[in-house]
Amino acid sequence: MSKFKLTYFDLNGGRGEPIRIAFHAAGIDFDDHRISFDEFRETRGDMRFTCAPVLEIDGVTVTQSNSMLRYVGKMAGLYPEDDLQALYCDEAMDAVEDLLHHVVQSFGLEGDELKAAREKLAAGWLSIFVKGLAEILERAGGDYFADNRLTVADLKVYVQIRSLRAGKLDHIPTDLVDKLAPSLVKHEERIGNAPIVTAYYAARAS
Repeated sequence: MSKFKLTYFDLNGGRGEPIRIAFHAAGIDFDDHRISFDEFRETRGDMRFTCAPVLEIDGVTVTQSNSMLRYVGKMAGLYPEDDLQALYCDEAMDAVEDLLHHVVQSFGLEGDELKAAREKLAAGWLSIFVKGLAEILERAGGDYFADNRLTVADLKVYVQIRSLRAGKLDHIPTDLVDKLAPSLVKHEERIGNAPIVTAYYAARAS
C-alpha cells in the first residue's frame, strides 16, 4: 500500500481541502501535514514551483492541485469515466483555479490598497467566474457539475463558494454569490450535506 503525505496550510479550505475530502472518501490513510503561513514562507523555496499543496507518494513529490484531486478522485470513484463528462468536470475545476489566480494577487496587500483590489475583484473577475460556474452547473442539470452525480468538481467548487459566503476574504460581500448565482448557493448546501462531506468533517471533529 502506498504512503501518502499531503502538505498544505492549516485551514479547512483552499486548494488542499477537496483533496483531503477525496482521500477520506476513498478510505485511504494519509499524512495530513498542515503548515502555518510562516512555515510556508520559510520553506517555499524548497517546493517545486514554490507553491502548495504538495503531495508525496512513496516519497515522490507531486504538485498541481487539480492533478492531485483527479488522481485521488479516481481512487474514490469521484471522477467520471466518460470522456465528455470528464471534460465537464475538468472545466469546473480549472475555472476555480483560474479564479484563484486572480484572488491570490490581492494577498499581502493591506489597508486601502487591499480594499481597492478586493472591490475591483468583486466587480470584475470574481463576478465573471461566479456567473460562469453557474452556467456550467445549469448546463449539467443544476445539481452537479458532471456525470449527474457528485464528483471532485463539486468538491472543488463547494470549498471555494463556501469560503466566499463565509466572508473569508475581506472586502468581498458575503452575499455576492447569493445575488449573482442562487444555483451555486443551493449547490453548496447540497454538497455540504453529502454523506462523504459530512463524514469527513465529523471525523475531523472527533
